[in-house]
Amino acid sequence: MNKTKIGLLLSLALMLGLTSCGEQKSNTKLVLNEVLIENESNFQDDYGVHSAWIEVFNKSYTSADLAGYQIRMSNQQGDTVTYSIPKGDVLTLVKPRQHALFWADGQPNRGTFHTNFIMNGSTDTWVGLYDSGKKLIDQIVISANTLQANQSYARVSDASEEWEVKGADENKYVTPSTNNKTLSGNAKMEKFQSHDSAGVGMSITAMGVVFTGLLVLYISFRFIGKASVAMSRRRAMKSKDITCKEEAKEKKLGEAPGEVIAAISMAMHEMQNDVHDVEDTVLTITRVKRTYSPWSSKIYTLRELPKK
Repeated sequence: MNKTKIGLLLSLALMLGLTSCGEQKSNTKLVLNEVLIENESNFQDDYGVHSAWIEVFNKSYTSADLAGYQIRMSNQQGDTVTYSIPKGDVLTLVKPRQHALFWADGQPNRGTFHTNFIMNGSTDTWVGLYDSGKKLIDQIVISANTLQANQSYARVSDASEEWEVKGADENKYVTPSTNNKTLSGNAKMEKFQSHDSAGVGMSITAMGVVFTGLLVLYISFRFIGKASVAMSRRRAMKSKDITCKEEAKEKKLGEAPGEVIAAISMAMHEMQNDVHDVEDTVLTITRVKRTYSPWSSKIYTLRELPKK
């Protein structure tokens, strides 16, 4: 009895340990991507109010749900404020390589994406993102007076390791709910165009790809055809008890006769040119004019009296 109780206790402890380990697994798909503290004339929320905001980016190529996550903010040691993202809102599901914007306006009653804290740029600001298991997955510290009004502290490009101040000049502008670095062109395409302005290299490359594909198809079909003929020949030799390959080759075992090939070719030609009758679902009845037709004769409908 004691051994049974000990076994049950050990099993329960093991299950609890596995459960706790599973809860500690963090979702590293989501990262903090951009933070704006003093918003005077920048992006507005749904209520037309200029408020500080925090941008979260999904760096993976699968959707990630923010429901149950926490955004924590602190301006001084010991005054950490926690905002738990509510569950049940479909908008918390962030699509691949997309953004989610949270307004730090201290008005959580305005919606899921409005936090219960505000930020102050005159002191150091710490922002942390926690998963549903309350494990820290990303954080950023913005030093006091680093940002001016309408300036943000953002990653150079989405999910990159380097951060920079955006909004100080025209080339580095604030990008709420969009890519931190906008590519105006394709560098590889522009480089190729500069080296091949007439398009000769592109034409040769395209033709090379096409002819290479055709050559591969030809070799494949040629090999498959020979293999099929060889297999048919072996079956025919086995059925006719022929062991000599030369004799089988002379008798053309396994090869279709010329008459068969001609018949198949003619049938395909007729099918492609619609020579055959296509009315396969139409029943045509031709009236035959006869003076006498047995099936409609009235003598078969009369009752024949028994002979006495």
